[in-house]
Amino acid sequence: MKNILLALIIGIAPLLAHASEDGMKNMKADIDLDNKSSLQRGARLFTNYCLSCHSAAYMRYNRMGADLGLTNKQVAKNLMFAADKVGETMTVAMTKHDAAKWFGTKIPDLSVVARARGSDWLFTYLMTFYVDPSRPWGVNNARFPSVGMPDILWELEGMKKPVYKIHKNHEGREEKTLVSYEQVTPGKLSPVEFRDSVTDLVNYLTYMGEPAKMERQRWGVVALIFLAIFFFVAYALKKEYWRDVH
Repeated sequence: MKNILLALIIGIAPLLAHASEDGMKNMKADIDLDNKSSLQRGARLFTNYCLSCHSAAYMRYNRMGADLGLTNKQVAKNLMFAADKVGETMTVAMTKHDAAKWFGTKIPDLSVVARARGSDWLFTYLMTFYVDPSRPWGVNNARFPSVGMPDILWELEGMKKPVYKIHKNHEGREEKTLVSYEQVTPGKLSPVEFRDSVTDLVNYLTYMGEPAKMERQRWGVVALIFLAIFFFVAYALKKEYWRDVH
């Protein structure tokens, strides 16, 4: 009985943690794991902007290339900056000691971050960095307040500042709610282009969290079709075998 209760507690713990956050509603990530072009663009963004600090130790370059429709030569030329062989995992040169020294904390591996946080959470997180001079890196995040990570995509998006709405709570005290953003400096991409790029990156992170998901789902459909056909065959055999009995 104790084991059952422990399993239930572990199972609902992520839900309780999610419910205890600040109540901010996540944006919807337009994920399409069948879109290989999007996954390729997302992989390029990941290796260019994320892989310098964050590892993906459970993903191999050649597995990624095969799933995304890329040859080993294409992977080596365009996506490999921290490895020598395509069979290697996506690790980084930064040590845990250096990470703690420079960032004040351990840098998490991103192999399964989409499964842990959810695609919508990741999309919202990457879309809601804003200027905050009080923070060590000069930025903060609406989805993850007081985050210790710099805005790695600032060159693409530019810098923006939050716009708040002042209102009174049920106790009569004034509170401010973030309602929108105001562009401070432009980025290399337009807002629409940046949103599409973040979608590609989250799409790749979602794929990386479970690379076999699409294949598993396809085989699941095949299995269901087989069982549906077998049902009619088995029913016909049953009628034939029991015809004399009835």
